Amino acid sequence: MALPRPFPLPARATDEILTRLAALHPKKIDLSLARMGRLLDALGNPERRLPPTIHVAGTNGKGSTIAFMRAMLEAAGQRVHVYTSPHLVRFNERIRLGAPGGGVLVSDEALAEALDRTETANAGQPITLFEITTAAAFLLFAEHPADVLLLEVGLGGRLDATNLVAEPLASVITPVSIDHVDFLGTSVEAIAAEKAGIIKPRRPVVVGSQVPEALAVIERAAAKKLAPLFVRGQQWNVSEEAGRLVYADEDGLLDLPRPRLVGPHQIDNAGLAVATLRAVKLPAAHEAGILQADWPARLQRLPMGPLVARAPAGVEVWLDGGHNAAGGAALAHALCELEERYSRPLVLILGMLGTKDVTGFLAPFAGLVREAIAVPVPGEHAGLKPEDVAAAAMGLGMSARVARDVGSALDSITRTSQVPPPRVLISGSLYLAGAVLAANGAEPA
Repeated sequence: MALPRPFPLPARATDEILTRLAALHPKKIDLSLARMGRLLDALGNPERRLPPTIHVAGTNGKGSTIAFMRAMLEAAGQRVHVYTSPHLVRFNERIRLGAPGGGVLVSDEALAEALDRTETANAGQPITLFEITTAAAFLLFAEHPADVLLLEVGLGGRLDATNLVAEPLASVITPVSIDHVDFLGTSVEAIAAEKAGIIKPRRPVVVGSQVPEALAVIERAAAKKLAPLFVRGQQWNVSEEAGRLVYADEDGLLDLPRPRLVGPHQIDNAGLAVATLRAVKLPAAHEAGILQADWPARLQRLPMGPLVARAPAGVEVWLDGGHNAAGGAALAHALCELEERYSRPLVLILGMLGTKDVTGFLAPFAGLVREAIAVPVPGEHAGLKPEDVAAAAMGLGMSARVARDVGSALDSITRTSQVPPPRVLISGSLYLAGAVLAANGAEPA
């Protein structure tokens, strides 16, 4: 096992180490547990010394569901480690270390120390950046006391670097839909099979809303491993009634406030969080957690900041990292709800990666959008050309044009004469969302 250095590494070492580690990426891009297993062995198997772990896979809603669970657990006095990806502004956002009174993002110094140890143990062998940084996270989680670890899958599940946790408290599967087809398959059934790969023998599986094809795959996988199932619509349910969240399972009914996080889909995510914590009998303050949960760039209102100031007075600016067809449908539904409360023209500022289905994402917005403005995703060579994004929008009957960046798009809105001022949604990519938060001085904490 690589021993820690006897002196602290400077904070700037974090970016330097990450740059070196990225260069170790295997020549063949594949999902595999072999590289991760080798590195964890060299580190003394920290994955065997983690706190009780809830492992979360799915296509959409993973981060929000984890945010609700963290808030509910911390409101009940629990120390909660959290691992999520990708980050929005700083890599540190991926690793939250539990502490009395609430967890904190890993410090630059502690992160650099863990990355240095994993780099030394890896000894220059091929490995993906996600694998080696996940190993660093496992070191940190194993060596800092906590009551619970909330662990998000990076990609898929079956061959994801996080899937070497052998005995989780529970596996959680959020809604499954089409995404990452190059790695996970082109059908919902194939993708569900990859997500269901996190199911462990005789460990509970808590399942959010699923299309029938995905649910059938998950049910078969759980049956093979004798894993108890807690499925929405069967063992538990959640709904909104009279502006409240109503949750029900065999242990009773909970009448809870509507989440602070915006959108009907957050009712579903909060319900899945409640179901999970009740399935594993962890202490949780459900009401306080639902009201306190926060998850940046998920229909986040940006009320002020240098970037927002470039929009005309009175404009509402919202930010969301949604980037696939199911995410687009959830966003469109949430914006319809906002429109019913207070009607405004909707302007969509959109930047997407070339691996995403831009038409599938945009289709639910047809008829809702006054104008779509396509922008590049900053720093992403794999981003779709704004002209192609605008063409996809026009193909759906939307008025669309191109701007060189988000700031320019916001500037250009001043040349319209819309009354009342428009509601602007910036979306299409978590990378774009992170750039917006950085430019607006709203770094996640």
